[in-house]
Amino acid sequence: MLSDAGQQDQERSAVIENDDAVEGKKFSWPPLESNPEVFTTYLQSIGLPATFSIGEVFGFDEDLLAFIPQPVLGIIVCLERVLPKSEYNELDKGREEDYDEVSFYMHQSRALDNACGIIACLHAVFNSPAVSVDPSSVLGRYRLGNESSTPAEKCESLEQNAEFRAIHKTHAARGQSRAIDRDQSKVKHHFVAYVLDKEGKRLVELDGTKAGPVILADCGGDVLRGSIREVKGKLERGEISHSLSMMTLNLSQE
Repeated sequence: MLSDAGQQDQERSAVIENDDAVEGKKFSWPPLESNPEVFTTYLQSIGLPATFSIGEVFGFDEDLLAFIPQPVLGIIVCLERVLPKSEYNELDKGREEDYDEVSFYMHQSRALDNACGIIACLHAVFNSPAVSVDPSSVLGRYRLGNESSTPAEKCESLEQNAEFRAIHKTHAARGQSRAIDRDQSKVKHHFVAYVLDKEGKRLVELDGTKAGPVILADCGGDVLRGSIREVKGKLERGEISHSLSMMTLNLSQE
């Protein structure tokens, strides 16, 4: 759990809500632990340059934010939704008309049952102009193969990517918490990404389970503090629980 005091919750796996999941059937895409080391190792194994890594936000105080390597290019939040989707306001549902406000957006299907963690990473990495991915890597080939694809086609492409799925399963088994490979009821959290729009000014929430990108306020290009304001707002409005964690896509410290 992330709070102003910087405490982390011990239940760290996350998943898309799926009421129709079969309890005894193994997940095609098991949930990832919200752990910067797991995410960094995973992403670098599929093509993220070693000059970039995933960090952790320990709290919202400026003294704690000062320790985060700069620049922060994107934010990945692991959260527990409290409100059902039926109670979202219209703006929070996202819009198809806003697909082009970002460089990359994809949907998430039931076939990609617990892939929200890696989808949030794809949203963060592919919307960061500073990140150059090796075109021969898993990430690079996926990106090149979907340059002109619709969000639904990007989703289908990931569903059918056996190599990507096998690598994902390897990293889903890592971390401090016990791996969950079946039973949807055991996983309560979901990953979303926060990035900047193409102009580098407005904060955008990217969640593949929504209709499209959610365009938020002008954050002056500060995706870190803009994301914190948005998360604080969700907490104040009772949309999410305090059981959450935040990670950053940033330059490596080495």
